[in-house]
Amino acid sequence: MSKRSAVRYRGCGVLVFLWALALCARARAAGAPFEDALAGLSQSTADGVARAAEAISATGDPRALRVLQALMDGNVLFCDGGKRVLLRDANKNLLDAVSGSPAVGEGCQEPDVDNEVRRVLDPLITKLELRSPDAKVRAAAVDELAKSASEEDASALRETLAQEKSPSVRRAIVSALAELDLASDDPASRLAAIEAIHREGSLRLRPRLQTLVSSGSDEKDARVRAAAAEALRSLDRKQLLVDKTADVLYGLSTGSVLLLSALGLAITFGLMGVINMAHGETLMIGAYATYATQLFFRARFPAHEDLYLVAAVPVAFVTCLLVGALLEWTVIRFLYGRPLETLLATWGLSLILIQTVREIFGAQNVAVENPPWLSGGAEVFEGVVIPYSRIAVVLFTAAVVTFVAYVLRGTSLGLRVRAVTQNRSMAACMGISTRSVDTWTFALGSGVGGLAGVALSQLGNVGPELGQGYIVDSFLVVVLGGVGKLIGSVLAAFSVGIANKVLEPIAGAVLGKIVVLLAVVVVIQKRPQGLFAPRTRSVEAA
Repeated sequence: MSKRSAVRYRGCGVLVFLWALALCARARAAGAPFEDALAGLSQSTADGVARAAEAISATGDPRALRVLQALMDGNVLFCDGGKRVLLRDANKNLLDAVSGSPAVGEGCQEPDVDNEVRRVLDPLITKLELRSPDAKVRAAAVDELAKSASEEDASALRETLAQEKSPSVRRAIVSALAELDLASDDPASRLAAIEAIHREGSLRLRPRLQTLVSSGSDEKDARVRAAAAEALRSLDRKQLLVDKTADVLYGLSTGSVLLLSALGLAITFGLMGVINMAHGETLMIGAYATYATQLFFRARFPAHEDLYLVAAVPVAFVTCLLVGALLEWTVIRFLYGRPLETLLATWGLSLILIQTVREIFGAQNVAVENPPWLSGGAEVFEGVVIPYSRIAVVLFTAAVVTFVAYVLRGTSLGLRVRAVTQNRSMAACMGISTRSVDTWTFALGSGVGGLAGVALSQLGNVGPELGQGYIVDSFLVVVLGGVGKLIGSVLAAFSVGIANKVLEPIAGAVLGKIVVLLAVVVVIQKRPQGLFAPRTRSVEAA
């Protein structure tokens, strides 16, 4: 290497070293205000602690929120006259407030925090939460500020609004600012507030706009009244659209529940011609199997209790499949070809099953808790929240329908079932055991009913008469869709579910069901075989 090259490399090394020193100095300078403000927590008076809290908040340091929250909860210690500040975490471990590393708190004291300091901390914490990366935390902070917003709070909200990306948080901020501006004496401020409400489509302020345009309003400015009327018309149109969309979404989830309860019946009634009044009890047994699985996991695997629902699916399916096979082998097989007698016999079986469950689990309803990963809900629109449990039921229904379609179309059992359905005598001549097919078909329908019980257990309490509320609607779906037609049952279930939800706000729950029933009667009058013409068979006595 030449002498000139060596000098050049030394020069580059010196520049890199100076640049690193500059970065360290800048980082230290940035951290100094926060550390200096932390030292103020060692003040001997509550007023001094309150001023220190305000100074910590004013630094804008990302660590400030954690420190102030710990101060509010009484989890702050200062040591060596404020040179070190420690925080207690949820496990009572001590962490350094600056570095976040574990620390030892020997000879440390707690700051003097009284009610006056807490009153100071409340708004400081709320304003820092406006910068949280979590949209839910920001929305909660906006709602808290809106309760008693001042001009200073309004400035913070406007600054946040300019940077906010989340639509729900933006609407909350607009609502909070509009509450302030609509009470202003300046007509321009009121007009600006109405324009912001109109632009953001904030539905929660419809009552305020209705007050402005009412005949008894104190508003004297004609421009403000006209702007409020126009914004109110726009919000009314949006409200109507949101309401109808919400009805359709809730109708889809209701239709999914109805489809799950009707799917097993579509197999037993549609393919076998058996009027199974005990089908509702297979839903109930599946729900209680889910409850028993939850108790088992709680007792044996408490660390993995959240996974009980995953295990409950095969448990409920196998349990109900075995119950269905037992019922078919002991009672149903003697009644093929006599639908009215199967109706009476299965009704009696349903009473026996209900009483048996009462003897085992008691007559009172039991609660099957949603696992944490199904708690809460997703806000689809402002004010429209779809619970995760209902979303999961829709997805679960799709999986079950796919499973049933695969069994009937892609397995040897499904091939034998379709052969016996189309021509029982010819299938028997081809060597197919029709008795075995009958047993497996009835068992499959009962097993699918058990899967419906798993889903229903996540939507409400489980009781001995759980299935009684679904048996009539299930028959309605099967007949409307076309006896024995899987795709018909899917379309019928969602049609009935959506129709019920759309009609309920207009005509009421009872009258809405009556209207749906009349509509189904009209459809069946026009298409006696349902929406899809089925391929049926008459089951002769074995």
